[in-house]
Amino acid sequence: MKILIAEDDPVFRRLLKEILVSWGYDVVDAQDGNEAFQALLAEDAPRLAVLDWNMPGMEGIEVCRKVREELKEPYTYIILLTANHREDYLVTGMEAGADDYIIKPFRHNELKVRLRAGKRIIELQNELIAAREIIREKSTRDSLTGLLNHEEILGVLGRELARGERDKGSVSIIMADLDHFKTVNDTYGHLAGDAVLRSTSQILKSMMRAYDSVGRYGGEEFLFVLPECGGECAAAFAERARVRIGSAAIESPEGIIPVTVSSGVATSGKEMGWDAISLIKAADKALYRAKADGRNRVAVG
Repeated sequence: MKILIAEDDPVFRRLLKEILVSWGYDVVDAQDGNEAFQALLAEDAPRLAVLDWNMPGMEGIEVCRKVREELKEPYTYIILLTANHREDYLVTGMEAGADDYIIKPFRHNELKVRLRAGKRIIELQNELIAAREIIREKSTRDSLTGLLNHEEILGVLGRELARGERDKGSVSIIMADLDHFKTVNDTYGHLAGDAVLRSTSQILKSMMRAYDSVGRYGGEEFLFVLPECGGECAAAFAERARVRIGSAAIESPEGIIPVTVSSGVATSGKEMGWDAISLIKAADKALYRAKADGRNRVAVG
């Protein structure tokens, strides 16, 4: 595990570094408080820190305060070093955000045990963050396709429309629907239908730009949100998706199933405004027109 040591005494800093390296730590060292704070702000910052209380530039206790103010997550476990035995120092240090406190000179094993406790706390927090991300992912994703679920894609649309209106940009949406999907379920069974939805979703997801979003709107319908994409851009995207899906070999437990898709496109702006409901209604209307005109095509609202 990476650890930061901040100590202005070069001899003590070198000795402490040698000890920590012998214990298997990847050591980052700093000679003053400012350097220590910048190291803790780095992208791959140490999650454990041993800070001397008295340092030039910024004292260790001030580094603690600033870390707690600015670095909420992931957590940094901080141990303060000081030669002062006064109890009020201990209280002040802990109130500033330190997790532990060691009085110099100290025994090596004492530091080793304190660091082991800090390492365990960091590991537990990592587990909590991972569990939270799993829960968040499940709450925002459709369980069958892995795409954003209905509520989440509408949330994305609302946020992108608000940003588009503020920045005077454009936001397009595509409402896409798999053609004759009920026939797929009736002919091949629902397991085959699920396989078609999963495969189609992966194709659609692979076509997205980094800042685009796609969600399962419901059943066999998909909603694309395309920021900074006008009507022509969105229509071209929908056409590429139509061709890609129509030419793909969609595998299922019952073999290859031919699939086509119809899409309706709508774009925000002066005529359409920035209302999500109006935009969805326009895309829906265009989708129904594409289906009425024979399916396997794109219509623009």
